[in-house]
Amino acid sequence: MASLPRVVAAASSTAVRLFAYIFLRWIPGHPFVGIILTSLVVYFSSLWFVLQDQGASNERDRRKQKNTAKRPLKSDGEEPGDSVLKTLLTGLPSKRSPLWTCITALINIGVTLLALDFLLRSIVTWPSTDAAFSRIGYVSPTTANLLFREPDTAQLPVIVSYQQFEPTSEKWIQEGTVYRIDNSTDFTTSLTLRNLKPSTHYRYSLSNNKTGTFVTAPRPGSPEANRLSFVTSSCLKPNFPYNIMSHPLRVPGIESMTEALGKLPALLKPAFMLFLGDFIYIDVPFRFGSSIDHYRSEYRRIYSSPSWTFSSKYGPAIDLPWIHTLDDHEIENDWSRGNKTAPYPAAADPFIHYHVSANPPVPVKPFAHPDDVTYFSFVNGPASFFMLDTRTYRSEPTKENSTILGSAQLQSLLTYLARPEPAGVRWKIISSSVPFTKNWHIGTSDTWGGFLNERQIVFEAIWQAEREQGVRIVLLSGDRHEFAATRFPDPELTLSSDKLQPNTAGLGVHEFSVGPLSMFYLPIRTYYQTDDDDVSVKYAPDGNSKFGLIDIADDFEEAEPNASSPAPVRSSVLTYSLYVDGEVVWKYRLSVPHEYDPPGRTRSGKSWILHPGRVIEDKLVAEGWGAVFETALGTAETLGKALIQKGTKLYYEVIEKIARGREA
Repeated sequence: MASLPRVVAAASSTAVRLFAYIFLRWIPGHPFVGIILTSLVVYFSSLWFVLQDQGASNERDRRKQKNTAKRPLKSDGEEPGDSVLKTLLTGLPSKRSPLWTCITALINIGVTLLALDFLLRSIVTWPSTDAAFSRIGYVSPTTANLLFREPDTAQLPVIVSYQQFEPTSEKWIQEGTVYRIDNSTDFTTSLTLRNLKPSTHYRYSLSNNKTGTFVTAPRPGSPEANRLSFVTSSCLKPNFPYNIMSHPLRVPGIESMTEALGKLPALLKPAFMLFLGDFIYIDVPFRFGSSIDHYRSEYRRIYSSPSWTFSSKYGPAIDLPWIHTLDDHEIENDWSRGNKTAPYPAAADPFIHYHVSANPPVPVKPFAHPDDVTYFSFVNGPASFFMLDTRTYRSEPTKENSTILGSAQLQSLLTYLARPEPAGVRWKIISSSVPFTKNWHIGTSDTWGGFLNERQIVFEAIWQAEREQGVRIVLLSGDRHEFAATRFPDPELTLSSDKLQPNTAGLGVHEFSVGPLSMFYLPIRTYYQTDDDDVSVKYAPDGNSKFGLIDIADDFEEAEPNASSPAPVRSSVLTYSLYVDGEVVWKYRLSVPHEYDPPGRTRSGKSWILHPGRVIEDKLVAEGWGAVFETALGTAETLGKALIQKGTKLYYEVIEKIARGREA
């Protein structure tokens, strides 16, 4: 029977290797570093006792051999089956070979050093205080927001110029001169390039040698305004999954996305990235502080990534305009304590300087002072956008009066939904950092599933807008490190049960939730349909890099595909393409007919009903027993938590009744 020190040594060695693998390749959770370091200490402590026992055993063997002429006996300290393979796999010492004992101990030291390298190398070797970059944010038909960082005062003043991107163009237009940048904004500043032409390719140049390109949005009502392509995703972490040979700030997802977008034809070139939160992970793997500078340093490191210079036929990654929403890891995991409680004020400082300053304008009616608003609205071609902030104004979830938006933002959203869009705008797109669907059954309270009363208010306004305005509303979200498409049918449609089955395309307001752009994903399935309110369309959890490409263009769709003679109708068609690790794996199509007479009736006199969505491509492997088993694990965890909560509640109810009985 193995001695206790040997059991402890084998168990702690296994823990070091297992949790290091999980930390570096699966999920970089902050508890794992402590577990790995503790396990390593326990391993060497137990190894010392094992070696001591072996030394004592060897001494007993020598005494026996000295007092007997018999063949040497097998040492009590050498376990049956002692071998090189056993030593390497378990971490246990080998009496036969001290060399392999040293090697297996070095393996444990090595994997621990890898974990520490992932945790510390970027912070120690890349403080990024000298980071300098420039990027384009929101672009309108006549303007473009430019953000840059320049910590070197010797480069001041910085002169900003632009010109049309033409081989023969020589005329540079000077937009402005920045004379001062200081630490109050972490040496960042933003300005707006004005008097631009719609649908025109430009380049900009700064006197500190920063340059880039962009394309302005189309003029409303122009032929170009019938088309729009953009990408969306969320969540990124440098150098994950961990690669010791990689730059510590490399973001593989940005590179794979840039490469994939570079293969698209010019018509599908995206106008911007709609990034839905978790641009930094202040608390993953470990929070080193909560000061303003700690938050600022995370932004500086991300913008110091060499992945921004990764280029395709459309130029480097940094040339794609990004517009941003806020989520929890830019503040603190599952944040729900408002915008006054620490560490929110420190977290908001760099978010405002690095992102809000280059974002779109606030809504026409924000119902709050514009300086205190972090939700945005804009129009680009055939689509109108409302970018929600689901972190800054939220309260504690699952309460009777819980709010995820706050009163001002809710009123602004409802006003936006009720407002008819100008001619040519066929889509209202609402972005949220967290999913609207409650079909995710782990961490549901952190999503709109923890604010169902407010969700119902928003959904009723959305359904009414679709019935009355001749637009289609699409929801975009992130956060979950998985992809799921969900539809929320309008109750007035009174759909039959066969049209509400899981994993079916059809009618309803659609949500596409996607992430991460470059981070971990969970192998345990936690998304599944439980009622007819949230109808699952597609679930794709796997992949360290996922993003959606949305393309809106005019096309012809069959008005009634099931009719004996379906008639093509000119429509605005939205195609959602899901990319996983750089490859298209799923496509879905929605449409809005151009023929529409408000309020609520088409020219044919029929009731206004939007066409069902439909899958046009699906390369994902059909779910088998593995997926069923993983879903069962997620369900078991959910049920286990529910049983514990109910058991705890019942326990206290019984105790309270007993106490009351004694008082009586």
